[in-house]
Formats: sequence, C-alpha cells, structure tokens
Amino acid sequence: MDQSLPQEYSDWVLALHQFENIIATSSEAMQVQSILKLSHMSNLAPVSILVSTVPTLVDLLDTSSATTTDAVLKASVYCLKCLSYLGDGKLAVTIGQSRAIHRILCLLPQSEVGLQKVLLKCLRNIVAFDGPNRVNVVRIGGLKVIVDMLNSNSCPDSVRTLLLDILSALALLREVRRSVFNLRAVRLLVESCKVGKMVSRARAAQAIGLLGLVKRARRDLVNSGAIQVLVDLLRDGDVSTKIVAGNALGVISSHVDYIRPVAEHGVIPLYAELLQEQEPLGKEIAEDVFCILAVIDDNAVTIVEHLVMIMRGNDNESVAAAADVVWDLSSYKHVLPVIHSFGVISLLFELLRTSDDSDVREKVCGAIAQLSYNEAERVVIADLEGISVLISMLEDESEEVKDNAAQALVYIYEDPLLCDRLSGALRNPVFLRVQERMAQTRAAELRLAESVRQMTVDELTWNPALG
Repeated sequence: MDQSLPQEYSDWVLALHQFENIIATSSEAMQVQSILKLSHMSNLAPVSILVSTVPTLVDLLDTSSATTTDAVLKASVYCLKCLSYLGDGKLAVTIGQSRAIHRILCLLPQSEVGLQKVLLKCLRNIVAFDGPNRVNVVRIGGLKVIVDMLNSNSCPDSVRTLLLDILSALALLREVRRSVFNLRAVRLLVESCKVGKMVSRARAAQAIGLLGLVKRARRDLVNSGAIQVLVDLLRDGDVSTKIVAGNALGVISSHVDYIRPVAEHGVIPLYAELLQEQEPLGKEIAEDVFCILAVIDDNAVTIVEHLVMIMRGNDNESVAAAADVVWDLSSYKHVLPVIHSFGVISLLFELLRTSDDSDVREKVCGAIAQLSYNEAERVVIADLEGISVLISMLEDESEEVKDNAAQALVYIYEDPLLCDRLSGALRNPVFLRVQERMAQTRAAELRLAESVRQMTVDELTWNPALG
C-alpha cells in the first residue's frame, strides 16, 4: 500500500465496488456522474484500483449494447483517456490489452470531432507506451483507418495532428513502414515529422531513418520534403532528437544522388554542433556523416574549416572527436589539399605539444599516421620538425599512441629522402614491432591480391566443354 495516498487502500477498494455497482444498476445520470468523478480523482487512486476499472469502462464503449447511451459512451471515453496518461504507461498498456483498441477504431470514423479528439488521445497513449499495442492496432486494420482519415478532405487540423502522432508511433514497426511505402503514404510520415510534440516528431524521424535504409524508398522521402523537416529537427530539437534526426539524414545522404541536396540545406554547421555534444552517439553519427558529405569537394572545405575551429577550442572530447574525423578524411586524396590549405598538420603537432589528454593524443597521432602515408605530407611533417616529436612519443605514452606514432615513423623511414632522420627510432622495440606487423599485413594483402588474380585467370581460361 502506498502510504502517501490521502485515504486508506481499503477505502479505495470500497469505492471501486460502489463504482461497479452504480454502472451495473443505476440511471444514466448516476453512471455519467460516477465515471466523471473517477476521471477527476484518477490521479489520486492506486494504479491497481484503476486497472480494475478498465474492463468496466471498455464494456461501455460497446455501442451495440442497449445500456450504453451516448452520454455514458462519451464519459467512458474521456475517463479512459485520463487513465491512459497514468501509471508511467502501465494503464495505457492495460487499456490496449483489453478490447479498447477495436472499439476505439470502430467509433472513430462515425464520431463527431470532439469525441474523435478524445478517442485519438487515448489511442495515441496506447500506442506510444507499448510495442505490442502497436502490433494489435495494425493487426485489426488500424493503420488503414488512420491513413484514410488523414487522406480525408474533411479532417480538421486538431484531429490531423493526433492522427500523425499515432502514425509516427505505428511507423516504428517494419510492417507499417512497408505499408506506408506501398500505400504511397510516405508524405504523411514526413508530415508527422513536421508537426506535433517533439517526442512524436522524433519518433517520426526515427521511422524515416529506418525507411530510408530501403534504397527505393529514399526518393519518395526526398520528394516528400524529408530533408528539410529533418534539418529543422537537427537545428531545433533537444540532444536526443538531434541524434535521431542526424542519423536519419545520414541514411538519406548515404545515396550519392542526395549528398549534395543534404549539404545544400546547411547541415554541416549543425553536424559540427552535434560533434561537440556530450553524447558519444551524436559524435559518432556526426563523424560518419562528415565522411559521407566530404566526398564532394566543396563540402570537404566547409567540413575541414569547422574541424579546425573545434580543434582550436578547449573541450578535449570535442577536440578528440574532430581529430578523429581528420583521421578519417586523411585517406581521401581530394581532401589532402584542403588539409594543407587550413594548416591542419601544423595544428595537429601543436596539439601533440600542448595537450596532455590521452584521447586527444591518440586521435591526433592517428591522423598524423594516416597523413604520413603520402609523400607531400611527410615533407610537411619533416619541415615542422615533427619527426623528433613522433620519436619522443614512442616512450611514456599509451599503447595506442605509441602504435600510431610508430606507424607514422615507419612510413617516414620508407621515404628515401627522409630515412636518415630516424636514427633515434630504429632500435626502439615499439618501432620494430609495428614495422614487422605492417610488413606482415602488406604480405598478406599481396597474397590475397595474387589469389584473386589467379581466380580471375582460371575463370577466363576454363573451358566448360572439357568438363
């Protein structure tokens, strides 16, 4: 028993019995009065008592029953709507597991707007809190009811917003997303990402991202305006919403046809902000999307510009995340001139000299190792007296930092113009270990390439007639 309740639990049990008796034996006026009293006091009652009232209230939604009048029906719907908000979702689950979903769906099309709004608020809570309830709504044809109402020319805005809330929750189911695509209702899903409460819009964004994984659905999403509504969420949402929207935009941009349209909506500064959020998932999504957008030269310039600004800041987590993106982009040949023009290599060594954060040092050193693969970048490193810095990092650092520094030094050692400047590293065990590992990796890659070539030759020279 909850000691914080204003009355003893036994009093609530007695009140429940009185409620059930009034519903079973009293006049319409008494029934309505009792149901409305339950609605108004529901936030005070124990959840277990409220759960016990659900079957009685659901029975009153049966319009085929001679005892259910219009006034009792409306009061019961209102009470169920009130209950559906309570118990941290438990009441919504209980209502959904009763016969309420079927009866709500039957009532919706024939009800006047006021009753529709109450019915939809109850249904919205039922599907928002519970996955199995979503499945039940779809199984008994609820998706078609929702879509048909949305496609109706007579659907008022207040009802439409509630319908879109429900659609966004249902669309978390794969079968619903498939139906949304097949019913050519993608525009409705995109619309649900544009209106309503932020939690509902975030659900819609998540559904858009999942639907966007299907290549043939991306075009419909883009043509329906998905890019703009996701950008709005990425700009205006809270952190969790930004992560969901950013991920969905990343899914859409992963198709080469949509890289430029996504970037043209001004997303790069927004992803730079996401990269600086405290949520690791947000940083990971921003990094992945930057790697996609940077395929286009103009995007690469803007991205590197923002990365440089972040790396000049004081937040170690953001600096490390930006350096990690530089590490990725350093493997793009067309990005290397951009990296040079912004003085990124000099900035990386400045960070190595000044930062004592282990993650920053690891990511920075990894970027330098990747850059060291290229001749022009090795020259810049040497001119910045970076070789001695890298040699010094073979001692008193984390294993990751040592390995990254050693990898950069191996690339430099293999450059005939620079190899004589590594005498201080040649006997270092970390350098020798990494050098051997890189040699083994290259040998394995050569064997694999040779095997593939031989397979190709065998296929070309095989004569089927010889069996």
